[in-house]
Amino acid sequence: MSEPIKTYLSQLQQNLRAGNATEHTHRAALQTLLQALGKGIQATNEPRHRTDCGAPDMAILRTRGHLAIGHLEAKDIGVSLGDVQKTNQLKRYRKYLPNLILTDYIHFRWYVNGEQWGEASVGTADPATGRIRSSPAQQEQVVKLLGAFLEQGPQPINKPRALAERLARLTHMIRDIVVQAHAAGQVSPILHDLRQVLADNLIPDLLNDERTAQFADLYAQTLTYGLFAARAHQAHVGGRFNLHEAAREIPRTNPLLRQLFNAITGPDFDDEPYAGFVSEIVAVLQNTAIEEILEDFGRAQVRQDPILHFYETFLATYDPEVRERRGVYYTPEPVVRYIVRSVDHLLKTQFKITDGLADRETITYKPAHEHGHPDLQLPTAHRTLILDPAAGTGTFLYEVVETIRETFRRKRRGGIWNDYVHDHLLPRIFGFELLMAPYAMAHLKLGMQLAGQDLPPAEQNLLRYGFETDDRLQVYLTNTLEQVEQHTQAALGPMQRAISEEARQARRVKRELPILVVLGNPPYSGISSNQGEWIDGLLKGTLPDGTSTASYYHVDGKPLGERKLWLQDDYVKFIRWAQWRLEQTGQGIPRLVE
Repeated sequence: MSEPIKTYLSQLQQNLRAGNATEHTHRAALQTLLQALGKGIQATNEPRHRTDCGAPDMAILRTRGHLAIGHLEAKDIGVSLGDVQKTNQLKRYRKYLPNLILTDYIHFRWYVNGEQWGEASVGTADPATGRIRSSPAQQEQVVKLLGAFLEQGPQPINKPRALAERLARLTHMIRDIVVQAHAAGQVSPILHDLRQVLADNLIPDLLNDERTAQFADLYAQTLTYGLFAARAHQAHVGGRFNLHEAAREIPRTNPLLRQLFNAITGPDFDDEPYAGFVSEIVAVLQNTAIEEILEDFGRAQVRQDPILHFYETFLATYDPEVRERRGVYYTPEPVVRYIVRSVDHLLKTQFKITDGLADRETITYKPAHEHGHPDLQLPTAHRTLILDPAAGTGTFLYEVVETIRETFRRKRRGGIWNDYVHDHLLPRIFGFELLMAPYAMAHLKLGMQLAGQDLPPAEQNLLRYGFETDDRLQVYLTNTLEQVEQHTQAALGPMQRAISEEARQARRVKRELPILVVLGNPPYSGISSNQGEWIDGLLKGTLPDGTSTASYYHVDGKPLGERKLWLQDDYVKFIRWAQWRLEQTGQGIPRLVE
């Protein structure tokens, strides 16, 4: 009998003979056994408040690099592992935890990528007497199984697909634990306050019970993509990557994500039930060759956007149903390029704007919802304001910037590029996105593009924009099809201020600025997830405030009379919104994929 097994069995029998043992009583013995069998590992016994919310009982880490080797779920001695295996909890663990042990401390089942790879038993236990009968052969089988489990550790990542899949699984675990925390009535002040302020400023019905999963999605992706954005930025400045330094590494061009991440990862974060999985994400990113992940960004011979495909891989692993529910589909690059360049052509030929998308002229305008004194001075804005109302990962806005930059490259005007971006580009391009992951990726991609990271080395110094501390990319986290009113809140904290300011800026673009171009690829979903009162009223001809508008349900004043109307498809709603938005300006170009 090996000494670690001997010590383990002795401790189990001692616990049983005390007469008050539970599944938690034996964890210390199992923790000691695992650390004795594996070299350079640390078995972390999660606190009860975490496991009560759906976290597995133990995480097994490499002491060097803190990469997770696997996870372990323990039940009390005598509990049927076959019954446990059928539970939703174990099905979820097997789906998202690639290396997992299920045990009742006597019997052990090992799962790799959801499939059972082995089973062993150290003996049989008699809880009445506290005696465990065990043979050397049984002990040897357990040692072999646990040894193989501990040798299954992850390797450092240098491929985008591997990173996206790893992050997706960990993000899904965070999401499910947040859902379980709500179900168990163990919601922390961080989660409570964030959900409230999001309901006040972004998603009006987010407090409804059926929206808990949507909130959990947004929250989990905020953590993951905040860390990813921080790691991508940190790669260029060096230093060790960790959770509590991550907020300052998120680019200032995305103030919402930066401030939000800083607020939710404060001093009490370690008490959150999902904190262990966030630590795993940090370790994965720290051990990722992030430069290799991003090295194809902007390469001329790589026509498929690596940022977009990273997100698509993430989404396919994280929750493929989101793609159908939210109508998330890839737009081929030739289609994007054609639409953007056709807009440039129309601006030059039909609107007589000589520089097209590169226009820098300004105008005075009357805000569509301004009912102030007629003698007040009218505000000024750029003439050619461009909006993608379903920005996704920023594909269309990226092509807009590339088209403008190509104009400067062709005319050899790179020397004024930096001033142009600050004065005439950043103030003119806008994007709306509701999902946190593509929102964060759009900011990352556009920031990298403007910093010249997609250019050949010879052109980078000439066409690299040096972001100033108050610059931001005007891609906003918002639901295009909702008109959420401003909520006045006393004594706003940093998190509330960040979200409230994001909502205020998005409302300004939706309702006031003279947007001239609306372009992009809206989501396609016949069973729309956007069932808000405002967009429904816009389709049917009467807004919630009583304002009359054109109805898509009537032609020449008469009902369409069709039994099946696909007017509730998301893409139809976005087309109607684009039409309405340009009507507020009085003119414009709608160029949406249909």
